[in-house]
Amino acid sequence: MSIHLHFRAVAEPDIRDDHTWLAAFMSEAWSRHAEEYAAGIARSINKTWTLVDDLYAAARVIAPDPHEPWTLPVYGGRPVPHTPDADPSDPPLMLLEPPGVARAASFLTHVSFDALWNAAGARFSTVAGAREELLEHHQDLVEFYARAASSGHAVVKAVWA
Repeated sequence: MSIHLHFRAVAEPDIRDDHTWLAAFMSEAWSRHAEEYAAGIARSINKTWTLVDDLYAAARVIAPDPHEPWTLPVYGGRPVPHTPDADPSDPPLMLLEPPGVARAASFLTHVSFDALWNAAGARFSTVAGAREELLEHHQDLVEFYARAASSGHAVVKAVWA
């Protein structure tokens, strides 16, 4: 079974705060994922996104910050609730507004992958190829969030199963 967390940068005025509309928008974006990935406005992480979040959580040890910016790249944002008329099969959605995107970008730009790995890598020792995979996801997210923040975009997140 394939499951992905899909990230899509979008100008905030172009977003409707309506689950049905946003699910359709994200579904269309998912169908163009390769093109949008190449354009730098989309990313996705396979079922290992929880490992990426666990890696970022190590930041609370290496660089304590009461605002917890490490929570933003993967799970950050507010849930977009299903409306009464929404299709229950629509994916869970989250919206990270531009100030949160900027904070996520700043965190990712300033945190050292090696420092995160040194603080948390032992917890991934049973996952073959974890370091390489997490590094690749980290580099993708650094680039994605930096581009989204510099454009003043929000980030919509959807889980596709």
